[in-house]
Amino acid sequence: MAMEIVIPAIFAVFAAGAAACIPLSNAGQILRIPVYTSLLALILAVPAAMRLSGRGTFFLYGQNLVIDHLTMYHMFLVDIVFLISSIYATGYFKDRISRGVLSASFVKRYCMLWQAFQAVLLLVLVSNNIGVMWVALEATTLVSAFLILSDSDGLSIEAMWKYLLICSVGIVFAFMGTVLTVAAARKLQGGNSAYLFSQLSMHPEMIDPKVMLFAFIFIVVGYGTKAGLSPMHTWLPDAHSQAPTPVSAVFSGVMLNCALFCILRYLPITEAALGRNGEAHSILLLFGFTSLIFAAVFIPIQHDMKRLLAYHSVEHMGIIVVGLGLGGFGTFAAMLHTLNHSVSKTLAFYSAGHISHRFGTRDMRHIKAAVRHVPVWGSAFFVSILVLIGVAPFSIFMSEFLIVKEAFFKGRYLVVGLFLFSALAVFISALKHAMDVSFGDGPIAQPTPERVRLVDRGIVVVCLAVLLLLGLWIPSPFADFLKNVSTVIENGIGL
Repeated sequence: MAMEIVIPAIFAVFAAGAAACIPLSNAGQILRIPVYTSLLALILAVPAAMRLSGRGTFFLYGQNLVIDHLTMYHMFLVDIVFLISSIYATGYFKDRISRGVLSASFVKRYCMLWQAFQAVLLLVLVSNNIGVMWVALEATTLVSAFLILSDSDGLSIEAMWKYLLICSVGIVFAFMGTVLTVAAARKLQGGNSAYLFSQLSMHPEMIDPKVMLFAFIFIVVGYGTKAGLSPMHTWLPDAHSQAPTPVSAVFSGVMLNCALFCILRYLPITEAALGRNGEAHSILLLFGFTSLIFAAVFIPIQHDMKRLLAYHSVEHMGIIVVGLGLGGFGTFAAMLHTLNHSVSKTLAFYSAGHISHRFGTRDMRHIKAAVRHVPVWGSAFFVSILVLIGVAPFSIFMSEFLIVKEAFFKGRYLVVGLFLFSALAVFISALKHAMDVSFGDGPIAQPTPERVRLVDRGIVVVCLAVLLLLGLWIPSPFADFLKNVSTVIENGIGL
Protein backbone atom coordinates (compact mmCIF):
# COMPACT_ATOMS: atom_id res chain seq x y z
CA MET A 1 0.00 0.00 0.00
CA ALA A 2 1.40 3.44 -0.94
CA MET A 3 2.26 5.62 2.03
CA GLU A 4 0.19 8.45 0.51
CA ILE A 5 -2.89 6.25 0.90
CA VAL A 6 -2.25 4.96 4.43
CA ILE A 7 -2.85 8.20 6.32
CA PRO A 8 -6.07 9.19 4.49
CA ALA A 9 -7.31 5.62 4.84
CA ILE A 10 -6.77 5.68 8.61
CA PHE A 11 -8.62 8.98 9.01
CA ALA A 12 -11.39 7.75 6.70
CA VAL A 13 -11.86 4.76 9.01
CA PHE A 14 -12.50 7.04 11.98
CA ALA A 15 -14.81 9.30 9.99
CA ALA A 16 -16.80 6.30 8.82
CA GLY A 17 -16.90 4.90 12.34
CA ALA A 18 -18.22 8.17 13.77
CA ALA A 19 -20.83 8.39 11.01
CA ALA A 20 -21.90 4.78 11.65
CA CYS A 21 -22.85 5.70 15.22
CA ILE A 22 -25.49 8.20 14.12
CA PRO A 23 -28.29 5.91 12.89
CA LEU A 24 -27.86 3.29 15.65
CA SER A 25 -30.02 3.28 18.77
CA ASN A 26 -28.69 0.14 20.47
CA ALA A 27 -25.97 1.15 22.96
CA GLY A 28 -24.23 -2.22 22.80
CA GLN A 29 -23.88 -2.02 19.03
CA ILE A 30 -22.58 1.54 19.23
CA LEU A 31 -19.90 0.55 21.75
CA ARG A 32 -18.53 -2.08 19.37
CA ILE A 33 -17.83 0.42 16.58
CA PRO A 34 -14.68 1.94 18.24
CA VAL A 35 -13.32 -1.60 18.62
CA TYR A 36 -13.56 -2.13 14.87
CA THR A 37 -12.13 1.26 13.93
CA SER A 38 -9.17 0.95 16.31
CA LEU A 39 -8.45 -2.55 14.99
CA LEU A 40 -8.59 -1.33 11.37
CA ALA A 41 -6.30 1.60 12.18
CA LEU A 42 -3.81 -0.80 13.74
CA ILE A 43 -3.96 -3.12 10.73
CA LEU A 44 -3.45 -0.21 8.32
CA ALA A 45 -0.37 0.88 10.26
CA VAL A 46 1.35 -2.48 9.72
CA PRO A 47 2.21 -2.06 6.00
CA ALA A 48 3.41 1.47 6.75
CA ALA A 49 5.76 0.06 9.39
CA MET A 50 7.03 -2.58 6.98
CA ARG A 51 7.87 0.00 4.32
CA LEU A 52 9.40 2.30 6.92
CA SER A 53 11.86 -0.38 8.04
CA GLY A 54 13.53 -0.30 4.63
CA ARG A 55 13.67 3.46 4.11
CA GLY A 56 13.57 5.29 7.42
CA THR A 57 11.48 8.39 6.67
CA PHE A 58 8.51 9.18 4.44
CA PHE A 59 7.28 12.70 3.67
CA LEU A 60 3.72 13.26 2.50
CA TYR A 61 1.71 16.13 1.10
CA GLY A 62 4.37 18.75 0.52
CA GLN A 63 6.39 17.54 3.51
CA ASN A 64 3.64 18.73 5.86
CA LEU A 65 3.25 15.17 7.15
CA VAL A 66 6.00 12.72 8.02
CA ILE A 67 6.27 9.09 9.09
CA ASP A 68 9.51 8.00 10.75
CA HIS A 69 10.44 5.59 13.52
CA LEU A 70 9.43 8.01 16.28
CA THR A 71 6.04 8.56 14.65
CA MET A 72 5.44 4.87 14.05
CA TYR A 73 6.37 3.91 17.62
CA HIS A 74 3.83 6.29 19.10
CA MET A 75 1.21 5.41 16.47
CA PHE A 76 1.34 1.77 17.50
CA LEU A 77 1.06 2.75 21.17
CA VAL A 78 -1.99 4.92 20.43
CA ASP A 79 -3.72 2.27 18.34
CA ILE A 80 -3.03 -0.58 20.78
CA VAL A 81 -4.11 1.33 23.91
CA PHE A 82 -7.24 2.62 22.19
CA LEU A 83 -8.05 -0.88 20.94
CA ILE A 84 -7.83 -2.59 24.32
CA SER A 85 -9.58 0.37 25.99
CA SER A 86 -12.42 0.10 23.46
CA ILE A 87 -12.74 -3.60 24.26
CA TYR A 88 -12.69 -2.86 28.00
CA ALA A 89 -15.32 -0.13 27.52
CA THR A 90 -17.87 -2.60 26.08
CA GLY A 91 -17.92 -4.35 29.46
CA TYR A 92 -17.38 -1.24 31.58
CA PHE A 93 -20.52 0.49 30.29
CA LYS A 94 -22.64 -2.65 29.87
CA ASP A 95 -23.84 -2.81 33.47
CA ARG A 96 -24.56 0.92 33.57
CA ILE A 97 -26.55 0.69 30.36
CA SER A 98 -28.56 -2.29 31.61
CA ARG A 99 -29.46 -0.38 34.79
CA GLY A 100 -30.54 2.63 32.75
CA VAL A 101 -27.84 4.86 34.22
CA LEU A 102 -26.46 5.66 30.76
CA SER A 103 -28.59 6.40 27.74
CA ALA A 104 -27.94 5.47 24.12
CA SER A 105 -27.46 9.16 23.33
CA PHE A 106 -24.63 9.38 25.89
CA VAL A 107 -22.96 6.28 24.43
CA LYS A 108 -23.34 7.67 20.90
CA ARG A 109 -21.70 10.97 21.88
CA TYR A 110 -18.98 9.13 23.76
CA CYS A 111 -18.09 6.85 20.83
CA MET A 112 -18.06 9.68 18.28
CA LEU A 113 -15.79 11.79 20.47
CA TRP A 114 -13.64 8.74 21.23
CA GLN A 115 -12.91 8.16 17.56
CA ALA A 116 -12.31 11.84 16.89
CA PHE A 117 -9.89 11.89 19.83
CA GLN A 118 -7.88 8.98 18.45
CA ALA A 119 -7.81 10.56 14.98
CA VAL A 120 -6.46 13.93 16.15
CA LEU A 121 -3.83 12.22 18.34
CA LEU A 122 -2.59 10.42 15.23
CA LEU A 123 -2.56 13.74 13.35
CA VAL A 124 -0.27 15.15 16.05
CA LEU A 125 2.12 12.25 15.48
CA VAL A 126 2.34 12.57 11.69
CA SER A 127 2.77 16.36 11.66
CA ASN A 128 6.00 17.68 10.15
CA ASN A 129 4.56 21.20 10.12
CA ILE A 130 4.86 22.92 13.50
CA GLY A 131 1.61 24.82 12.86
CA VAL A 132 -0.34 21.67 12.01
CA MET A 133 1.02 20.00 15.15
CA TRP A 134 -0.08 22.92 17.33
CA VAL A 135 -3.59 22.94 15.85
CA ALA A 136 -3.89 19.16 16.20
CA LEU A 137 -2.88 19.14 19.85
CA GLU A 138 -5.31 21.96 20.61
CA ALA A 139 -7.99 19.88 18.90
CA THR A 140 -7.25 16.98 21.25
CA THR A 141 -8.13 19.25 24.18
CA LEU A 142 -11.42 20.39 22.67
CA VAL A 143 -12.49 16.87 21.69
CA SER A 144 -11.39 15.03 24.82
CA ALA A 145 -12.78 17.55 27.31
CA PHE A 146 -16.32 16.24 26.86
CA LEU A 147 -15.13 12.67 27.38
CA ILE A 148 -14.43 13.60 31.00
CA LEU A 149 -18.15 14.06 31.61
CA SER A 150 -19.05 10.63 32.92
CA ASP A 151 -22.28 12.15 34.20
CA SER A 152 -23.68 15.54 35.06
CA ASP A 153 -22.39 15.82 38.61
CA GLY A 154 -20.54 18.92 39.72
CA LEU A 155 -17.16 17.25 40.13
CA SER A 156 -16.94 15.98 36.56
CA ILE A 157 -18.07 19.34 35.18
CA GLU A 158 -15.50 21.12 37.36
CA ALA A 159 -12.78 18.70 36.18
CA MET A 160 -13.72 19.32 32.56
CA TRP A 161 -13.51 23.09 32.88
CA LYS A 162 -10.25 22.87 34.81
CA TYR A 163 -8.82 20.67 32.07
CA LEU A 164 -10.00 23.07 29.36
CA LEU A 165 -8.72 26.16 31.14
CA ILE A 166 -5.27 24.94 32.17
CA CYS A 167 -4.52 23.11 28.93
CA SER A 168 -5.71 26.12 26.93
CA VAL A 169 -3.30 28.32 28.85
CA GLY A 170 -0.60 25.76 28.12
CA ILE A 171 -1.41 25.75 24.44
CA VAL A 172 -1.01 29.55 24.40
CA PHE A 173 2.53 29.09 25.71
CA ALA A 174 3.08 26.46 23.01
CA PHE A 175 1.79 28.93 20.42
CA MET A 176 4.32 31.50 21.61
CA GLY A 177 7.02 28.85 21.30
CA THR A 178 5.84 28.09 17.77
CA VAL A 179 5.94 31.77 16.78
CA LEU A 180 9.40 32.21 18.30
CA THR A 181 10.64 29.12 16.45
CA VAL A 182 9.54 30.63 13.13
CA ALA A 183 11.18 33.92 14.12
CA ALA A 184 14.41 32.12 15.02
CA ALA A 185 14.42 30.41 11.61
CA ARG A 186 13.56 33.50 9.57
CA LYS A 187 16.79 33.13 7.56
CA LEU A 188 15.58 29.87 6.05
CA GLN A 189 14.66 30.41 2.43
CA GLY A 190 11.88 28.83 0.43
CA GLY A 191 8.15 28.62 1.08
CA ASN A 192 7.24 27.25 4.47
CA SER A 193 10.71 25.90 5.35
CA ALA A 194 10.67 27.64 8.73
CA TYR A 195 7.54 25.64 9.64
CA LEU A 196 8.92 22.19 8.81
CA PHE A 197 10.73 20.14 11.44
CA SER A 198 12.72 18.40 8.70
CA GLN A 199 14.06 21.68 7.31
CA LEU A 200 14.83 23.01 10.77
CA SER A 201 16.75 19.80 11.50
CA MET A 202 18.74 20.12 8.27
CA HIS A 203 19.77 23.75 8.77
CA PRO A 204 20.38 24.43 12.47
CA GLU A 205 23.10 26.92 11.54
CA MET A 206 20.35 29.15 10.10
CA ILE A 207 18.51 29.30 13.43
CA ASP A 208 19.08 32.11 15.94
CA PRO A 209 20.23 30.24 19.08
CA LYS A 210 19.05 32.77 21.67
CA VAL A 211 15.57 33.05 20.21
CA MET A 212 15.39 29.27 19.83
CA LEU A 213 16.28 28.78 23.49
CA PHE A 214 13.39 31.02 24.54
CA ALA A 215 11.16 29.20 22.06
CA PHE A 216 12.08 25.84 23.58
CA ILE A 217 11.28 27.07 27.09
CA PHE A 218 7.82 28.14 25.92
CA ILE A 219 7.41 24.81 24.11
CA VAL A 220 8.31 22.77 27.21
CA VAL A 221 5.98 24.78 29.43
CA GLY A 222 3.17 24.75 26.87
CA TYR A 223 3.22 21.16 25.67
CA GLY A 224 4.47 20.05 29.10
CA THR A 225 1.20 21.30 30.57
CA LYS A 226 -0.68 18.78 28.42
CA ALA A 227 1.97 16.13 29.17
CA GLY A 228 1.32 16.45 32.91
CA LEU A 229 4.74 17.81 33.88
CA SER A 230 4.92 19.68 37.19
CA PRO A 231 4.16 22.33 38.19
CA MET A 232 1.71 22.57 35.25
CA HIS A 233 0.05 19.24 36.08
CA THR A 234 -2.80 20.54 38.23
CA TRP A 235 -5.55 19.58 35.74
CA LEU A 236 -4.45 15.97 35.67
CA PRO A 237 -5.60 14.52 39.04
CA ASP A 238 -9.12 15.92 38.61
CA ALA A 239 -9.53 14.87 34.98
CA HIS A 240 -8.16 11.38 35.54
CA SER A 241 -10.27 10.76 38.62
CA GLN A 242 -13.58 12.02 37.21
CA ALA A 243 -13.38 10.64 33.66
CA PRO A 244 -14.78 7.18 32.82
CA THR A 245 -12.10 4.54 33.33
CA PRO A 246 -11.45 3.87 29.61
CA VAL A 247 -10.91 7.60 29.11
CA SER A 248 -8.55 7.79 32.09
CA ALA A 249 -6.58 4.90 30.56
CA VAL A 250 -6.08 6.60 27.20
CA PHE A 251 -5.37 9.95 28.85
CA SER A 252 -2.57 8.46 30.91
CA GLY A 253 -1.50 5.74 28.50
CA VAL A 254 -1.12 7.76 25.29
CA MET A 255 -2.35 11.35 25.42
CA LEU A 256 0.45 12.41 27.77
CA ASN A 257 2.93 10.66 25.45
CA CYS A 258 1.62 12.56 22.43
CA ALA A 259 2.02 15.90 24.20
CA LEU A 260 5.58 14.95 25.14
CA PHE A 261 6.11 13.84 21.52
CA CYS A 262 5.73 17.49 20.48
CA ILE A 263 8.62 18.46 22.76
CA LEU A 264 10.71 15.63 21.31
CA ARG A 265 10.42 17.14 17.84
CA TYR A 266 11.87 20.43 19.10
CA LEU A 267 14.62 18.91 21.27
CA PRO A 268 17.21 18.02 18.57
CA ILE A 269 16.59 21.29 16.70
CA THR A 270 17.20 23.33 19.85
CA GLU A 271 20.29 21.34 20.80
CA ALA A 272 21.77 21.70 17.31
CA ALA A 273 21.01 25.44 17.18
CA LEU A 274 22.70 25.92 20.57
CA GLY A 275 25.81 24.05 19.45
CA ARG A 276 24.86 20.92 21.45
CA ASN A 277 25.86 22.53 24.74
CA GLY A 278 23.26 20.57 26.72
CA GLU A 279 21.03 23.49 27.70
CA ALA A 280 17.88 21.93 26.24
CA HIS A 281 18.60 18.67 28.04
CA SER A 282 19.14 20.57 31.29
CA ILE A 283 15.72 22.19 30.94
CA LEU A 284 14.18 18.75 30.61
CA LEU A 285 16.06 17.50 33.67
CA LEU A 286 14.68 20.41 35.68
CA PHE A 287 11.07 19.67 34.76
CA GLY A 288 11.61 15.94 35.13
CA PHE A 289 12.84 16.19 38.70
CA THR A 290 10.18 18.75 39.59
CA SER A 291 7.58 16.18 38.50
CA LEU A 292 9.25 13.42 40.51
CA ILE A 293 9.37 15.54 43.64
CA PHE A 294 5.73 16.64 43.32
CA ALA A 295 4.67 13.01 42.92
CA ALA A 296 6.73 11.91 45.92
CA VAL A 297 5.04 14.58 48.05
CA PHE A 298 1.44 14.02 46.95
CA ILE A 299 1.21 10.24 46.47
CA PRO A 300 1.36 9.47 50.25
CA ILE A 301 -1.68 11.65 51.03
CA GLN A 302 -4.03 10.30 48.35
CA HIS A 303 -7.23 8.45 49.23
CA ASP A 304 -8.92 8.27 45.82
CA MET A 305 -7.68 5.30 43.77
CA LYS A 306 -7.74 7.12 40.45
CA ARG A 307 -6.13 10.26 41.84
CA LEU A 308 -3.35 8.05 43.16
CA LEU A 309 -2.80 6.71 39.65
CA ALA A 310 -2.94 10.26 38.27
CA TYR A 311 0.01 11.26 40.46
CA HIS A 312 1.81 8.14 39.27
CA SER A 313 1.35 9.57 35.77
CA VAL A 314 3.09 12.75 36.91
CA GLU A 315 5.88 10.64 38.38
CA HIS A 316 6.44 8.52 35.30
CA MET A 317 6.30 11.40 32.86
CA GLY A 318 9.00 12.92 35.04
CA ILE A 319 11.06 9.72 34.79
CA ILE A 320 10.74 9.73 30.99
CA VAL A 321 11.80 13.37 30.82
CA VAL A 322 14.79 12.70 33.10
CA GLY A 323 15.90 9.97 30.70
CA LEU A 324 15.50 12.35 27.77
CA GLY A 325 17.39 15.02 29.68
CA LEU A 326 20.35 12.68 30.11
CA GLY A 327 20.46 11.97 26.38
CA GLY A 328 22.44 9.16 24.82
CA PHE A 329 21.38 5.77 26.17
CA GLY A 330 19.04 7.61 28.53
CA THR A 331 16.89 8.39 25.48
CA PHE A 332 16.65 4.68 24.67
CA ALA A 333 15.64 3.96 28.28
CA ALA A 334 13.07 6.78 28.20
CA MET A 335 11.41 5.32 25.10
CA LEU A 336 11.35 1.87 26.69
CA HIS A 337 9.82 3.43 29.80
CA THR A 338 7.17 5.09 27.63
CA LEU A 339 5.90 1.68 26.54
CA ASN A 340 6.19 0.24 30.04
CA HIS A 341 4.24 3.11 31.55
CA SER A 342 1.51 2.97 28.91
CA VAL A 343 0.86 -0.73 29.44
CA SER A 344 1.11 -0.75 33.24
CA LYS A 345 -0.95 2.40 33.76
CA THR A 346 -3.65 1.20 31.39
CA LEU A 347 -3.96 -2.05 33.36
CA ALA A 348 -3.91 -0.14 36.65
CA PHE A 349 -6.79 2.12 35.59
CA TYR A 350 -8.84 -0.83 34.35
CA SER A 351 -8.33 -2.54 37.71
CA ALA A 352 -9.09 0.58 39.74
CA GLY A 353 -12.23 1.24 37.70
CA HIS A 354 -13.58 -2.24 38.23
CA ILE A 355 -12.71 -2.36 41.95
CA SER A 356 -14.28 1.03 42.65
CA HIS A 357 -17.42 -0.02 40.76
CA ARG A 358 -17.74 -3.24 42.76
CA PHE A 359 -17.10 -1.52 46.10
CA GLY A 360 -19.20 1.51 45.20
CA THR A 361 -16.42 3.93 46.12
CA ARG A 362 -12.98 5.09 45.01
CA ASP A 363 -11.94 5.95 48.57
CA MET A 364 -9.13 3.54 49.46
CA ARG A 365 -9.94 3.89 53.16
CA HIS A 366 -13.14 1.93 52.50
CA ILE A 367 -11.65 -0.65 50.12
CA LYS A 368 -9.97 -3.55 51.88
CA ALA A 369 -9.02 -7.11 50.93
CA ALA A 370 -9.73 -6.45 47.26
CA VAL A 371 -7.74 -9.54 46.29
CA ARG A 372 -10.20 -11.69 48.23
CA HIS A 373 -13.41 -9.95 47.20
CA VAL A 374 -12.58 -9.24 43.54
CA PRO A 375 -9.75 -11.72 42.85
CA VAL A 376 -8.99 -10.99 39.19
CA TRP A 377 -9.03 -7.21 39.22
CA GLY A 378 -7.83 -6.98 42.83
CA SER A 379 -4.76 -9.02 41.95
CA ALA A 380 -4.26 -7.05 38.74
CA PHE A 381 -4.35 -3.79 40.69
CA PHE A 382 -1.82 -5.00 43.23
CA VAL A 383 0.60 -6.28 40.59
CA SER A 384 0.19 -3.16 38.44
CA ILE A 385 1.15 -0.99 41.42
CA LEU A 386 4.19 -3.21 42.00
CA VAL A 387 5.12 -2.64 38.36
CA LEU A 388 4.61 1.12 38.63
CA ILE A 389 6.88 1.43 41.68
CA GLY A 390 9.66 -0.46 39.92
CA VAL A 391 9.64 -3.91 41.53
CA ALA A 392 11.87 -6.45 39.76
CA PRO A 393 11.66 -8.34 37.47
CA PHE A 394 9.02 -6.23 35.73
CA SER A 395 9.85 -3.90 32.86
CA ILE A 396 9.65 -0.57 34.68
CA PHE A 397 12.44 -1.74 36.96
CA MET A 398 14.51 -2.40 33.83
CA SER A 399 13.92 1.01 32.22
CA GLU A 400 14.51 2.85 35.51
CA PHE A 401 17.69 0.84 36.05
CA LEU A 402 18.93 1.81 32.58
CA ILE A 403 18.27 5.51 33.31
CA VAL A 404 20.17 5.34 36.62
CA LYS A 405 22.99 3.42 34.93
CA GLU A 406 23.33 6.07 32.21
CA ALA A 407 23.39 8.87 34.80
CA PHE A 408 26.01 7.03 36.86
CA PHE A 409 28.35 6.36 33.93
CA LYS A 410 28.03 9.99 32.83
CA GLY A 411 29.12 11.09 36.28
CA ARG A 412 25.77 12.73 37.05
CA TYR A 413 25.80 11.64 40.68
CA LEU A 414 23.35 14.33 41.80
CA VAL A 415 20.88 13.04 39.21
CA VAL A 416 21.38 9.50 40.54
CA GLY A 417 20.83 10.62 44.13
CA LEU A 418 17.69 12.65 43.42
CA PHE A 419 16.24 9.94 41.23
CA LEU A 420 16.77 7.19 43.81
CA PHE A 421 15.50 9.34 46.67
CA SER A 422 12.25 10.27 44.92
CA ALA A 423 11.76 6.71 43.62
CA LEU A 424 12.22 5.33 47.14
CA ALA A 425 9.73 7.82 48.59
CA VAL A 426 7.12 6.83 46.00
CA PHE A 427 7.93 3.14 46.48
CA ILE A 428 7.22 3.20 50.22
CA SER A 429 4.00 5.23 50.09
CA ALA A 430 2.51 3.52 47.01
CA LEU A 431 3.29 0.07 48.38
CA LYS A 432 1.44 0.93 51.59
CA HIS A 433 -1.60 2.03 49.56
CA ALA A 434 -1.49 -1.18 47.52
CA MET A 435 -1.14 -3.41 50.60
CA ASP A 436 -4.02 -1.70 52.39
CA VAL A 437 -6.36 -1.96 49.40
CA SER A 438 -5.39 -5.50 48.43
CA PHE A 439 -4.93 -7.23 51.78
CA GLY A 440 -5.93 -4.79 54.54
CA ASP A 441 -8.42 -5.38 57.33
CA GLY A 442 -11.05 -3.08 58.71
CA PRO A 443 -14.51 -1.70 57.91
CA ILE A 444 -15.14 -1.82 54.18
CA ALA A 445 -17.83 -0.99 51.68
CA GLN A 446 -19.76 -4.13 50.74
CA PRO A 447 -18.63 -5.23 47.28
CA THR A 448 -20.90 -6.80 44.70
CA PRO A 449 -19.83 -10.16 43.23
CA GLU A 450 -17.07 -10.00 40.62
CA ARG A 451 -18.04 -10.93 37.09
CA VAL A 452 -15.11 -10.97 34.70
CA ARG A 453 -15.46 -11.56 30.97
CA LEU A 454 -13.04 -13.88 29.24
CA VAL A 455 -11.76 -11.01 27.09
CA ASP A 456 -11.00 -8.96 30.21
CA ARG A 457 -9.04 -11.86 31.68
CA GLY A 458 -7.14 -11.94 28.40
CA ILE A 459 -6.31 -8.23 28.71
CA VAL A 460 -4.92 -8.78 32.21
CA VAL A 461 -2.81 -11.76 31.14
CA VAL A 462 -1.44 -10.11 27.99
CA CYS A 463 -0.53 -6.84 29.76
CA LEU A 464 1.23 -8.64 32.62
CA ALA A 465 3.02 -10.95 30.17
CA VAL A 466 4.37 -7.96 28.21
CA LEU A 467 5.50 -6.22 31.39
CA LEU A 468 7.25 -9.35 32.62
CA LEU A 469 8.84 -10.21 29.28
CA LEU A 470 10.35 -6.76 28.78
CA GLY A 471 11.70 -6.89 32.31
CA LEU A 472 13.53 -10.13 31.62
CA TRP A 473 14.44 -9.80 27.95
CA ILE A 474 14.28 -7.13 25.26
CA PRO A 475 14.02 -8.85 21.85
CA SER A 476 16.75 -7.75 19.42
CA PRO A 477 14.35 -6.48 16.70
CA PHE A 478 12.52 -4.34 19.26
CA ALA A 479 15.82 -3.06 20.70
CA ASP A 480 16.98 -2.13 17.19
CA PHE A 481 13.71 -0.31 16.57
CA LEU A 482 14.07 1.62 19.83
CA LYS A 483 17.62 2.59 18.79
CA ASN A 484 16.21 4.04 15.57
CA VAL A 485 13.58 5.91 17.57
CA SER A 486 16.30 7.28 19.85
CA THR A 487 18.36 8.37 16.84
CA VAL A 488 15.43 10.44 15.56
CA ILE A 489 15.07 12.09 18.97
CA GLU A 490 18.79 12.86 19.17
CA ASN A 491 19.35 14.00 15.58
CA GLY A 492 15.97 15.14 14.28
CA ILE A 493 13.99 14.08 11.25
CA GLY A 494 16.22 12.62 8.55
CA LEU A 495 15.92 13.20 4.83
